[in-house]
Amino acid sequence: MVYLLLYVDDIVLTASSDALLHSIIGRLHTEFAMTDLGVLHHFLGISVTRSSDGLFLSQRQYALDLLQRAGMSECHSTTTPVDCKSKLSATDGPPVADPSEYRSIAGALHYLTLTWLDLAYAVQQVCLFMHDPQEPHLALVKRILRYVKGTLSSSLQIGIGPVDSLTAYFDADWASCPNSRRSTSGYCVYLRDTLVSWSSKRQTTVSRSSAEVEYRAVAHVVAECCWIRQLLQELHLPLSKATVVYCDNVSAVYMTTNPVHHRLTNHIEIYIHFVREKVALGQVRVLHVPSSHQFSDIMTKGLLVQLFTDFRSSLGVRQAPPATAGGY
Repeated sequence: MVYLLLYVDDIVLTASSDALLHSIIGRLHTEFAMTDLGVLHHFLGISVTRSSDGLFLSQRQYALDLLQRAGMSECHSTTTPVDCKSKLSATDGPPVADPSEYRSIAGALHYLTLTWLDLAYAVQQVCLFMHDPQEPHLALVKRILRYVKGTLSSSLQIGIGPVDSLTAYFDADWASCPNSRRSTSGYCVYLRDTLVSWSSKRQTTVSRSSAEVEYRAVAHVVAECCWIRQLLQELHLPLSKATVVYCDNVSAVYMTTNPVHHRLTNHIEIYIHFVREKVALGQVRVLHVPSSHQFSDIMTKGLLVQLFTDFRSSLGVRQAPPATAGGY
């Protein structure tokens, strides 16, 4: 079995045995002009450190370059990337002096969320105003950069172990946008103990109740889990257990199994049927989780420092061990 990850002209290659791996590399060399860089250390600006606990992915150098480009290399750090008191508005203040610079830094921060998962919500917020950035939006960008400055040693841990379970957490912040009253939803999907998929996104329509916004969110995370299950099956790693999806909204949990339609749920009937079908097939189970253990809250809202720190550790954000001379 060989897995090949290709992005334009950059390749990551692994195989079930060293002999097979070298055979594939040799065959690729006969067809293409290639350079074998050996054991994976860097890929698309992401450094990779190996240890007995798995892989640690870091964008430290990318973050340092971004801080220098923004003129904040010597800035003071902050403990969270966004506060929990207020929501950004499209008409908060005067326009920024250089919108193109704002867009450039916001776009660079978006790429940084590949390993800085705890930035996802804050970066999603600043990206919403790229068409017409205001000074308060720029202030949030600077706060994010100060948080990056204080967490330069952060890495995303990819754990080791059998691929035997898929677990998801999802949440939604109802009517959180002060301008459109659209909600923000987010999810975290874990393959065993490793976070493999996450999202922080403003919903495209206005929801009339918290149950409705949560049910739209559960439909999206169930669709993502179904895609991951299908991908694992294609990789010859099928899951025998149902995917457990955790939600802190009791009404949304009840609607996944209760066959009685309430008249107020007719407008989300497609979402309901989609999720119930997956539950009936035994592919998904939707269970209640207390808000104190709802890890996906970090994807939907600003949190107090202690809660943010606790949830951040649940995302697999760790300090990478020092690499030895051999790279292990």
